[in-house]
Amino acid sequence: MTDHVTEQLAEMPGDWQRALAVVAHPDDLEYGCAAAVAGWTDQGKEVVYLLATRGEAGIDSVSPAVAAPLREREQRASAAVVGVSAVEFLDHRDGVVEYGIRLRRDIAAAVRRHRPELVVTLNHRDTWGGTAWNTPDHRAVGRAALDAAADAGNRWIFPELAAEEGLAPWDGVRWVAVAGSATPTHAVDARPGLERSVRSLLEHRAYIEGLTEQDPEQYCRTFLTSAAESAAPRFGGIPAVAFELFPR
Repeated sequence: MTDHVTEQLAEMPGDWQRALAVVAHPDDLEYGCAAAVAGWTDQGKEVVYLLATRGEAGIDSVSPAVAAPLREREQRASAAVVGVSAVEFLDHRDGVVEYGIRLRRDIAAAVRRHRPELVVTLNHRDTWGGTAWNTPDHRAVGRAALDAAADAGNRWIFPELAAEEGLAPWDGVRWVAVAGSATPTHAVDARPGLERSVRSLLEHRAYIEGLTEQDPEQYCRTFLTSAAESAAPRFGGIPAVAFELFPR
């Protein structure tokens, strides 16, 4: 039996042009895979960010009414650092996102609208490697993104998307890549985008300052560098962003 802990990571497919990154909150992509996104946009690939919430429940000292527009601004600035200009929000409630038909439909609509070949999401499983419990929002959005990638191509699922919104079925999603998985299969060289990923995470300054008393730049650099280096032994010694890849 192959040991998934020591098995070498394959290089992520590169023969695609459009990606849709679907996560629950502002900062999820910056903690998860912004270095990979920076490398992709450098290659001329198009990446769109889709967030289920505006992260309004994420800062204990800031009310949701104030936090929502603040975190939206931080997310747009953060995305711009890694070459992403299109950032959309679904306005599900932060902290209580529910897996179900509404969420699947909203994501399927975005898949039909943007017609990606690659969908990127975050760890949808119960834990982070069996040691820390994952949040309900991450689990719900990750699972819904995996399902919606298929829903978008079936004309008989959510037929109103075509009839009422003019969104024809899109069966062109070739892979769903899950960042933050404890069982990754593929990776992207993090080196070209690592510095920008640090700057991208730093744009979430209000959130980070509410999260830690550490110096924000040191905190971001340490977290992202350590994450990339942890994947290196399984990727030819190259610091990397790891993904679990589900072909479709």
